[in-house]
Amino acid sequence: MLEHVKRFDTARPPQRQHLGWLIRLLSIPVLLLHRNRLRKIRMEGVKAPYFLLCNHNAFMDFMVASKAIWPARANFIVAIDGFLKREWLLRFIGCICTRKFTVDLPLVKNMLRAAKAGDVVALYPEARYSLCGTTAVIPDSVGKLAKKMGVPVVVLLCHGHHINSPFWNLRDRGVKGTEAEMTCILTPEELKSLPLEEINRRIREAFVYDEYAWQKERGIRVTAPWRAEGLHKVLYQCPCCGTEYAMRSAGTKLFCERCGSEWEMTELGELRCLTGETRFSHIPAWYEWERKNVRREVESGTYRFTCPAHVDALPKDRYIPIGKARLTHDMSGFTLETEREGTVHIPAKNQYSCHIEYEYLGKYGDCIDLNTPTDTLYIYPESEAFSVTKLALATEELYAWHHRPREDTP
Repeated sequence: MLEHVKRFDTARPPQRQHLGWLIRLLSIPVLLLHRNRLRKIRMEGVKAPYFLLCNHNAFMDFMVASKAIWPARANFIVAIDGFLKREWLLRFIGCICTRKFTVDLPLVKNMLRAAKAGDVVALYPEARYSLCGTTAVIPDSVGKLAKKMGVPVVVLLCHGHHINSPFWNLRDRGVKGTEAEMTCILTPEELKSLPLEEINRRIREAFVYDEYAWQKERGIRVTAPWRAEGLHKVLYQCPCCGTEYAMRSAGTKLFCERCGSEWEMTELGELRCLTGETRFSHIPAWYEWERKNVRREVESGTYRFTCPAHVDALPKDRYIPIGKARLTHDMSGFTLETEREGTVHIPAKNQYSCHIEYEYLGKYGDCIDLNTPTDTLYIYPESEAFSVTKLALATEELYAWHHRPREDTP
């Protein structure tokens, strides 16, 4: 069915950015509304071309980036679904298309072309919105790209965007006083002289952030009476009884349907247990506890998830229903068995992370999208007992486990 469908031309050379002034103009009202402040560090004398690395928490990140780089032109790396039904526009404003978490050699070539043309190359190396306002995985390939490009490496770190519209509930909370720091962390001379390990260390060090700690330090209150709605998508496991997939949320409350434990999300973004001792007041701490539990399953070799699913494909400019399938995620990686298109297997050792969506497009609920060089598959598990957050955590832990040195390695 898909073999004759036309694909996106990811190898097509990027255009230089047009309408940069309009993008900047359209961003100004939003940034003024949220009272965004931008601070530049070590940026004296830094001009395009440079490699801009941005953290990713909300769409407002792009608006801050347009403000930060002005008046330089930029080529932004954008996922394939961003090009849906507007490829001409995205290409016109300089975007470069890719399929996430794949080995994409045309993308590398296009990024090098953009840098050679004298423009900013903007990449969101976490490749997804942060699930709980903390740093996601940054692969070693980012350092390799930086070294190959040989232009200054600049990090744009935004704060407050996750607090304003977290990935688990994108409604705008009207947070004011958002901030951003734009820092040159590596010069061309340093890229030449430093080993790759040190380059990646500096990049990862510059990307350490915690949105909820930032909120508490700034005393920023979120008064929305629905501020906790959707939080159970991330915090899927109850720390009181250990049950997975029984967490729910409503209003300002988070609760477990299994044991009845209940938490309130305060205006400062902390959790307060209403039915006992507060084990996790910090949302990222709860999330990392879930990660540790997944890691134990992986290290014991018992991790496995399987269920029926519905699948849509996005080879180019429209979603194509693939229909029923069976999704399995285990120690070997992802296996998708479809009735129409056969079996797709993505080895765990080849995939350092994955992209998930909550209530994607309002269609079938939460989904995970898996990418091959030619297709993006949107997979909607058909089960009440699952969490795409756990699938994302397991993907990262499986990759780490497969690449961990073994004691019996000579």
